[in-house]
Amino acid sequence: MTDVLIIGAGPAGLTAAIACAEHRLNVRVLDEFIKPGGRLLGQLHEEPDGTWWNGMKEAQQLYEKATSLGVRFDCSIPVAHLERINEGWRVHTQKYSIDVPRVLLATGAAESPVPIPGWTLPGVMSIGAAQVMTNVHRVPVGERGLIVGINVLSVAIARELTLAGIGLTGMFLPGINPAVKDAGNPRFIMQSLLRVSHLSPSRWIRWGRYLMNNEPMQSLGLRLYPKSGVKMWGIPIHLRKAVLEIVGDQQVQGVNIADVSPDGTPIPGTEKTLPVDFVCIAGSLYPLVELAAVAGCPFHYASELGGHVPVHNRKMETPLKGLYVAGSITGVEGAKVAMAQGTVAGLSIVDQVNPHETLVKEQLERSLQRVEEERDRALIQFRPHIKKARRGLEHTWNNTPLHM
Repeated sequence: MTDVLIIGAGPAGLTAAIACAEHRLNVRVLDEFIKPGGRLLGQLHEEPDGTWWNGMKEAQQLYEKATSLGVRFDCSIPVAHLERINEGWRVHTQKYSIDVPRVLLATGAAESPVPIPGWTLPGVMSIGAAQVMTNVHRVPVGERGLIVGINVLSVAIARELTLAGIGLTGMFLPGINPAVKDAGNPRFIMQSLLRVSHLSPSRWIRWGRYLMNNEPMQSLGLRLYPKSGVKMWGIPIHLRKAVLEIVGDQQVQGVNIADVSPDGTPIPGTEKTLPVDFVCIAGSLYPLVELAAVAGCPFHYASELGGHVPVHNRKMETPLKGLYVAGSITGVEGAKVAMAQGTVAGLSIVDQVNPHETLVKEQLERSLQRVEEERDRALIQFRPHIKKARRGLEHTWNNTPLHM
């Protein structure tokens, strides 16, 4: 009999499976991808201490530990539906249905694209797709391209693409249209880049962020921003140029760009075409909450967390008995935070199964502290004010009836 069914074999799902299995629970993990690891599989970056974070290696180590503890993995199995039954949950997949007493949703996050003219041409892809093709499948996405959309995610993946030898002309803003909103606003993007400037290898960029902490300096910085862009890892980042259209007959052949004013308005007479053979579009990330929705879980909205997230407490419990969440479904943060949350969720499940084990309660308390530690030292924050948003979520939890 399966004691715990985990949907999602990413960083949160893997660590949760390990935590449960270490306490002798029978665990099964489902994932729609062909192998475990989730977003870990595409990650590769240098840590501040000079070591390299290899997500594929981390995923393999977690998978091997889980399987050594008896965890069963069913990959290439999409989950279609989730419903409550008397003794727990009935989970419907495309191949079978299974009844289990406890379910953990670790479904992660997805990309929200930025629509611009020409984005349906072959050779246009999301920045996350480029990461997966390059780092997971080892397929080059093209010879020379560019990135439309400047944010924390695109800056990190741009570095990974260059490490793979893929040429990037630069990173550009999307041309302003009703769907783009702040993604085409140079001032907004400058403020978001200040949060990742500490990652730059350039001492001048790292030092300069301290001068740009007030609005007058940011306005001055935008007016004086060089037309050639500011390079990070050799990649020009353009805050005063925007991609107005992607062009090509049967596939991407180029992009039409123009200089823009400090508020993102294209400047007439500055238009030109850049030849490229691929374009990566970088939007934002949002939690994948569909299964929580069909399960009947209530939601809390916080833009800092990426949108609507299932109501849950610090122990990763939802108001629905036997339903837990962990990872980016609870709010978009980094892989290390997701891994720490997965351990919390696993130990929380164990604590519910064996409520009299003091050791489990001690481990759970330490794991809760670990989540906060990982959040505090996270190399990348996808959005500011995460802790404020978490406090708002806690308030919603406190006003939500349990076992709805």
